[in-house]
Amino acid sequence: MSLKHHLLFWATYFTLNTLRWGSYFDDYLYSLITNLIGFPIHMILCYLNIYVLMPRFVFRKKYLKYILFILIAILLMVVAKFNLTYYLVSQNVWPEGPEPTSNLTLNYVVEMFFGELYVVTFVTAIKITLDFLKEHQRVANLEKAQLETELLFLKTQISPHFFFNTLNNIYSLAVEQSKKTPKIILKLSELMRYLLYETKGRRQSLENEILCIQNYLELEKVRHNEDLEVNMSISGDIQDKEIAPILLLSFIENAFKHGVKKNIGNIKIDIDLSIRKGFLFFTISNPMPKITIHDNYLNKSSGIGLENVKKRLALGYKEHEYKLRIHTDNNKFIVRLRIKV
Repeated sequence: MSLKHHLLFWATYFTLNTLRWGSYFDDYLYSLITNLIGFPIHMILCYLNIYVLMPRFVFRKKYLKYILFILIAILLMVVAKFNLTYYLVSQNVWPEGPEPTSNLTLNYVVEMFFGELYVVTFVTAIKITLDFLKEHQRVANLEKAQLETELLFLKTQISPHFFFNTLNNIYSLAVEQSKKTPKIILKLSELMRYLLYETKGRRQSLENEILCIQNYLELEKVRHNEDLEVNMSISGDIQDKEIAPILLLSFIENAFKHGVKKNIGNIKIDIDLSIRKGFLFFTISNPMPKITIHDNYLNKSSGIGLENVKKRLALGYKEHEYKLRIHTDNNKFIVRLRIKV
């Protein structure tokens, strides 16, 4: 809290207390004077407790010492209040008590003690609550920053080998003076620009994501020539839909990494995207290497790449907003994702 907030709190508390006791005594001047004496004592006790005693004893788990010092401090302030009231205001220091009081009686000490304890407890509770809220906000900001950092890291996991291999293919096409060269360079440029500059936000247009996927597939087709067959179908309205960037591309890269490179001969990859009732249903299937044991392949293909995607889903979406299933069927590795868009 700033100085302004402290002053506002005490001014408000002072005004309300003066009006309360002024109404009780039917003497607002007397209430004003006694509060002018009492409130500095309240403030000294509260700030002593909050900024000295608690940090020195409570936060260090020295509870007995804390109790002893706070009791002594309150008792000293009660004695000070008695004497200030007696010599500056009235010899009847406790007009609201059961009888006129001009001596430091046990009843007076007990009553004033609990009164001061109430004020200290009240103010301390406010301070602890504000500190808790401030710390909660600080932790939330740290978690948000950590989340954004982790998401940014996970977004960069597209394999650099893909780009190296694509550049080598472009070089070969250039040597052969192939007419495909300008088109392939353009596709690579569009893909790299998208990955570098348009994937920083938490969500990206589904249309842009699909265009990115199509560019990626075009480049992979150049790499694998006639050995690769890719069937991609899109149904439903994809306009004005958003999804976490590079999410789907990670599944597709995984299919090429494990389903294409490790197979010999013609390879077929099927990709299906459909929009229904506010959700995107995404399915991709690729063949498993014939020499690979079924369960072992499933475990390996669910390695670093797919683990990154799972983390991104958990970090970027609520549990009810997506469902991911990875399984094998008829020598095919299949990924099915239902996700809110």
